[in-house]
Amino acid sequence: MNSPAPASARISIIGAGPGGLTCARVLRRHGIAATVYDRDPDAGSRDQGGSLDLHEEDGQLALREAGLLEEFFALARCESQEERRIDTAGRLLGHRLPAAGETARPEIDRGQLRDLLLRSLDAGTVRWGHALESVGGPAGGPRVLTFTDGSTVETDLVVGADGAFSRVRAAVSDAVPRYTGVGFLEAWFDEVDSAHPEAAALVGRGSAHVADGERGLFAQRGSGGHMRVYLMRRVPLDWMAAAGLRPEDTEGIRARLLAEYAGWSPRILRLITDNDGAYVDRPLFALPVPHTWRPTPGVTLLGDAAHLTPPLGVGVNLAMLDAAELALALAGSATVDDAVRAYEKTMLPRSAEIAGMLEGGAGFLLEEPDAEELARLASS
Repeated sequence: MNSPAPASARISIIGAGPGGLTCARVLRRHGIAATVYDRDPDAGSRDQGGSLDLHEEDGQLALREAGLLEEFFALARCESQEERRIDTAGRLLGHRLPAAGETARPEIDRGQLRDLLLRSLDAGTVRWGHALESVGGPAGGPRVLTFTDGSTVETDLVVGADGAFSRVRAAVSDAVPRYTGVGFLEAWFDEVDSAHPEAAALVGRGSAHVADGERGLFAQRGSGGHMRVYLMRRVPLDWMAAAGLRPEDTEGIRARLLAEYAGWSPRILRLITDNDGAYVDRPLFALPVPHTWRPTPGVTLLGDAAHLTPPLGVGVNLAMLDAAELALALAGSATVDDAVRAYEKTMLPRSAEIAGMLEGGAGFLLEEPDAEELARLASS
């Protein structure tokens, strides 16, 4: 079967995260239709996560191609570019305040970004309640998507934008994510300025990072008076069950954390123990480096499905850049296969280089700041 022209192709994007939605939006701006399939039952069925900093060289560039940059800045929090580095005694080691008018890396809530992208798409573009089981069909096409409810869809191009544990990835690669040995526990704080004023004062308007070489803590302000704290530790993947704890055992987990973080300042311990609600266990996974694959007709990947790395501020930005570049390649190519080859020729080397730089980076989150980092904060 000959590869079709993108304008007449059936394009299926798996995953309605920032990457998948950006791809659909940029395609739509160039007159190319795509359908996005997502496992969630609807747009509001689950929490979308914390805050993101969108970089001018990738995430913002993608939003410009999507025609949404102005709307993004109406929602973004430039003041949240503030950074603090604190020691375990609660002393401020380094502090970066954004300059007036600085827009290099403003923050936006994940949910706000997703809603912005969803509003930009035609009704019916996203098909909710479609959890992908597998990608089949002959290499010459058409590809066949099989969903967990037994339904199937034929498509000329399937774009895996379905994250760390992508179901699309198996169509191009045998790679699977590996546990990095570092786990996050996420804690939520509501009405932080009024209900948790000491925590708010410690963190400031942006983020604060504390680490002692074995344990770490990263606190991040969001919109609407919310704050999330990520407790970072080297732990076995099954640490909770091995300790006889369950996810809903908030008091038991809190007691264990107090023992693990013993010796840290009481001011910082409030960020560990005064949270509103349960803790959320988030082990960190990464794909082998480099993760590449041979050209596979009718299938490609973007974002974490292609290059899952530790959460060091690049994941969503690269996903959105991938998405925009793939959409532009489809808009500028004679066939779908030509477009995918052009996209992967740029994306795969870039992602391999960045993943190589970040390999083992989960452990970096636990390290005390070095002179270079403190100098960066002091010079801002």
